[in-house]
Amino acid sequence: MRKLLFAAAIFVASIGCTNNQPAQTECCKECKNPVIENIMARRSVRAYKEQAVPRELMEQVVECGINAPNAMNAQQWEVRVVESKAWIDKATEAYKQSVKGTPAEKMVTEPSFKNMFRNAPAVIFIGHKPSKYTAVDCGLMAENMMLAAQSLGLGTVCMASPVMFLTQPAGAEFLSSLSFSEGYEPLICIGIGYADEAPAAKPRNKEVIKYIE
Repeated sequence: MRKLLFAAAIFVASIGCTNNQPAQTECCKECKNPVIENIMARRSVRAYKEQAVPRELMEQVVECGINAPNAMNAQQWEVRVVESKAWIDKATEAYKQSVKGTPAEKMVTEPSFKNMFRNAPAVIFIGHKPSKYTAVDCGLMAENMMLAAQSLGLGTVCMASPVMFLTQPAGAEFLSSLSFSEGYEPLICIGIGYADEAPAAKPRNKEVIKYIE
């Protein structure tokens, strides 16, 4: 029995490492960590292919979202996924009218502009019931979704301006169509689709990190 257990332990250790690294600690140093690689590879994407996101992939993304940590597991959030090109185009036209004479007008008149969601073919809205912690909860949800999308070969961009539009009179029709529950309001939206660009990583300021001893 001991020999069988020992053999099983050796087998489990071997399949978890490459190059037959025997020790777990040494293996962690030598192996690539797919979770960290995924985090470091994520970018904000602002150019997308017209290809639709398959429903099964979208379902995985939003399910990862609702599995984010949240205060007291209250789950005071709601998710609305818009895949309708007609909805996106209609909202975009209303948005373009609403920004005339503002600095945002420059963006909507650029040749590359297709829709208000940075040209993404689909958008995820995250709504919350405002309270002390829900904004943080929804931020964690959004990050889960974006990292899940990255792992599935999808690009994302997190936006605030479309949410601001929804809360204005020009966007009231579109906010109503999202059918958030009473007491809930939109907080974050995420454009999602197949990336048509590969943005380089922007510098990060490591000076903000301090270890307190």
